[in-house]
Parts: sequence; C-alpha cells; structure tokens
Amino acid sequence: MSARTALVLALLAASLPAQAGLGFQEASARDPESGDLLYTEQHLLRHQDQQLRQRLVVYRCANGTAFARKRIDYADSALAPAFHFEDARLGYREGLRREAGGQELWVQPSPAEAERSAKLEAGAGVVADAGFDEFIRRQWQPLLAGDAVKLQFAVPSRLDSYGFTVRRRGSDRVGGEDAEVFRLRLGGLWGLLAPHIDVAYARESRRLLRFEGLSNLRDEAGEPLQARIDFPAPARPAGEARWQALASEPLSACRVRG
Repeated sequence: MSARTALVLALLAASLPAQAGLGFQEASARDPESGDLLYTEQHLLRHQDQQLRQRLVVYRCANGTAFARKRIDYADSALAPAFHFEDARLGYREGLRREAGGQELWVQPSPAEAERSAKLEAGAGVVADAGFDEFIRRQWQPLLAGDAVKLQFAVPSRLDSYGFTVRRRGSDRVGGEDAEVFRLRLGGLWGLLAPHIDVAYARESRRLLRFEGLSNLRDEAGEPLQARIDFPAPARPAGEARWQALASEPLSACRVRG
C-alpha cells in the first residue's frame, strides 16, 4: 500500500488584507538527496472576511513551463475542501467534489482510462489536500504538548481515506526562522513500513516553511515523487489579473527531473 497523499501545502501570510484580497506565494521543490531543482509552484490565495476561500496552484518545470494546476474551494469546509488537480505530463486528474449526496473522491489516471469515483464518509476527522494546513493550525497546542494527533486523510488515487498520526519531532531553524517540525505517518503497523512526511512551521506565524516527503506529483514513470518543498517568503498582495492569467494558462508536458 502506498502512503502517497496529496499534501503539497501552501500557507497564507498573516498580514493579508482583512476584508478581501489575493495573496501570491512561490515555492521551490528539490530532490531531497541531490538538492537539484525539480519544479516550482506558484500559489494564489483568495481571502474574504479574514477567511481563506479559494486557492489556485500552478506547477512549473525548471524551464518555466506550466505542466499542472490545482484549484481548491474552501466554501464548504476548511479541513476537507473540494479540489481539482490535473497534470498534463501524464494526463493524470484527481480531486474531491461535493454532490447532493455528499463528498466524492475521483481519479482518472490517464486520458485512456475512465474516471473512477467513490463516496467519502464525511466524518469529523476527515482531512483532504491543503486542509491539512488548517488541521495543523487547529491542533497546534496539542501537538506542541507532545500529543499524537490522529486524522483520516483522503487519498483520491485510492478512492478512500486512511488513518494517519501527526507528532511533533522538535524545534529547528528553517529558512532563517525558528520552526516547529511535525511528522505525519500512517497509523498502526503501516506506519513502520510506509514513508513519512515532515512539515516545518514558523513558530510565531505558524506559516508553512518546508514540506519533505512524498508529494502529490508523480515522476515521468508514474511513481510518487519525493520532494523537499520550501516556502521562503510569506504571501504578498496580488491583483485579479494574475489569478486570471494563472487560471487560464495552457498546460504542457515537460520534464520535472533535469
């Protein structure tokens, strides 16, 4: 069983406009061993009344070509937002959508394959995609106290959710900031076999600084991609034109590795 989860996360700056506005943030993903640049990310975050409402992420190869995009809508849930991810390299698509009957996970591995879907039980502990960021914020004090916090994380590629545990690993300096590091791993015996994911958050602002582990992208062979993703700076104000440009930019296949 794979521990692959869609946990490529972006954090919002605490100083974004209080009423409404867009924030723009960039990140770089590198090979954890060699340090070579794999791809970059551009995040746009739309806020209203101090609440995150939408997120748009564009993924680019090192040469700047946009190859994947993710749209996230927090209208119904901050922990399990609806989202749609597509990758032009493999034609891979996945997401979570809301229907009249509830939540549904879906995946289409390639254009030649039919879409598959399954209902997702909307339990209190279900977290999906970038909702993990809000989960960390809500569980900040228990995590700092050393508690092992459990959650059910939705994995579209498996059309199911799985039990994970998050624990604090300790303090560190990441990107020049004092940080708290947390480790996510599968619960039970699976946790001893499957790869873990580490995330580092700024101690004061609780802003995501680094993600390291299996990303929500795959390599050219279709295997889950290991990456260290750094978010060196908080989001800064952006205009509506940038949202429109990133939302409509054509996606093209390119090589993530080298």
